Amino acid sequence: MSADQVFHSRSEGIPSEGVKDQYADGKAARTWNKFIGDSTQRTQNYKNFLIGLLRKHGCVSVLDIACGTGIDSMMLVDEGFKVVSVDASDKMLKHALKARWEKRKDAKYDEWIIEEANWETLPRDIQSFLPGTKFDAVICLGNSFAHLLDEYGDQRVQKMCLQNFAECLKPGGLLFIDHRNYDAMIDSGATPGHSIYYNCKYPVDIKTSVLVVRGKPELVALDYCIDTGEEGNGKSDFRLCYYPHKLDTFTKMLDKAFGSRAKHQIYADFKPLADVPVPGFYIHVMEKARN
Repeated sequence: MSADQVFHSRSEGIPSEGVKDQYADGKAARTWNKFIGDSTQRTQNYKNFLIGLLRKHGCVSVLDIACGTGIDSMMLVDEGFKVVSVDASDKMLKHALKARWEKRKDAKYDEWIIEEANWETLPRDIQSFLPGTKFDAVICLGNSFAHLLDEYGDQRVQKMCLQNFAECLKPGGLLFIDHRNYDAMIDSGATPGHSIYYNCKYPVDIKTSVLVVRGKPELVALDYCIDTGEEGNGKSDFRLCYYPHKLDTFTKMLDKAFGSRAKHQIYADFKPLADVPVPGFYIHVMEKARN
């Protein structure tokens, strides 16, 4: 049974092929932009973690493969990185393109590249506008990868996409990829309303639903309610659906995609794994083998 037969994870009229655009109706994209705030509202822990590791490893070029509205990409551009930003959602990319236009007088933003791309065809998509390019780092953060559902029941597409991410990296390049602590969410049936990535200034309520098929969790639906306090249009509701990646399984998929010679470090809410008993997020940092 497909997840979409039980939970509608995308708007009517969106094709089922490829990575689902759950923001295609524009409503979720607009509300999500309010939820994440602007680039000045990123949590300092997140910024220190990401930029610290990028600089420690000498990274210059960064591919943001789930750029959404462009918030993380802008943070990296401001810090002097050469950034290419892609997303499968044209509705989300409109916000990123608008943000770049508003920064047109800042010379750093002249080299910020924003394009539409699909994870399933990512290396080919990148080569279509940047032939021969490989990156020092690829980032896929904010629980973005979990948007890709398991249509076939064997995670074949997810595995292929992870291999595509590795292919876009230079030898020694880094992949930053994360997922929520779905192990805990499945056990408790609840999701923390505050994200380690965002300093949202609005009250947020998240209702959690878990779809179990033949004893196996197949999908988690999060219904977001954000109260912006705006008269007549203060509350915004939208649903996003995610594949519930378990830590052990996801770790093994990454290791297989990158090969045995890759280095794999796991963090909990940007801290050493052992320091956080029940984290909200797991962050994986893969270092591609150098030869």
